[in-house]
Amino acid sequence: MCGENSSSLAPGFFVLNGIPGLEAAHTWIALPFCFMYIIPVLGNCGLIYLISHEEALHQPMYYFLALLSFTDVTLCTTTVPNMLCIFWFNLKEIHFNACLAQMFFVHMLTGMESGVLMLMALDRYVAICHPLRYSTILTNPVITKAGLATFLRGVLLILPFTFLTKRLPYCRSNFIPHTYCDHMSVAKVSCGNFKVNAIYGLLAALLIGGFDMFCISVSYTMILRAVVSLSSADARHKAFSTCTSHICAIVITYVPALFTIFTHRFGGQSIPHHVHILIANLYLMLPPTLNPIVYGVKTKQIQEGVIKLFFKEKDVLVMK
Repeated sequence: MCGENSSSLAPGFFVLNGIPGLEAAHTWIALPFCFMYIIPVLGNCGLIYLISHEEALHQPMYYFLALLSFTDVTLCTTTVPNMLCIFWFNLKEIHFNACLAQMFFVHMLTGMESGVLMLMALDRYVAICHPLRYSTILTNPVITKAGLATFLRGVLLILPFTFLTKRLPYCRSNFIPHTYCDHMSVAKVSCGNFKVNAIYGLLAALLIGGFDMFCISVSYTMILRAVVSLSSADARHKAFSTCTSHICAIVITYVPALFTIFTHRFGGQSIPHHVHILIANLYLMLPPTLNPIVYGVKTKQIQEGVIKLFFKEKDVLVMK
């Protein structure tokens, strides 16, 4: 028999339970989550502002970084405010269609984040392996088309998630043991066969993440070969230093993602459910939090841009 909060086809709303087993600690868990929302919003918006106002940063690498920052801010805003409402105010209900919309944006934006990292790897490949043709290959129209293609890829591959999930019958409980509407977490609540959802979810992950990781691996293999062949140790160090920020961003993004995917499919019984949920949340929040810090610390041009912008604003205030 169906629970009182269920319907025969689709519920009017879902109830997001937060982190199962850690309900008593929700108030305290929300504090680092809130901190990890404020940092990405301020840091990434600051990066976007800096790149748009500093002419020295009007280069393909920084345009891609601005796109990554925009994606990160949007991703955090899609999920974290709702999480904080669950943790602090016990506002757990989410409308069925709003849940599907959140699910779409979460997966589309994570796919776009992966795509932008792949474009940044290709950018580094062209800059190091074909430096004389860098400005002619990566023109503004090419950058715009690459960004648009990454966005459209995410939309077209993730859009079926919403239709596949909406077609499922929901005649059991409408409680979702998660902090946000994840594709498989929502599908598992249904009383229908969600095998198609599982297969398509894996296919989408391979087409997006698998393809991007392959391109990143090939790019850095070619970069490594080019750098090792340089005769000057100074030149090798300079070439490697331009890639360190991006390599850090790749590690920060893909390690939690791979952990989530593999433990969800192959280690589900041995790892506590609350660990799955915490890692899934870190997967969404860690890259947006650390990316502006990593690029701020590792990239000399951004440091110089911040100092230049700071003194420019200070001079304006003095003149007033």
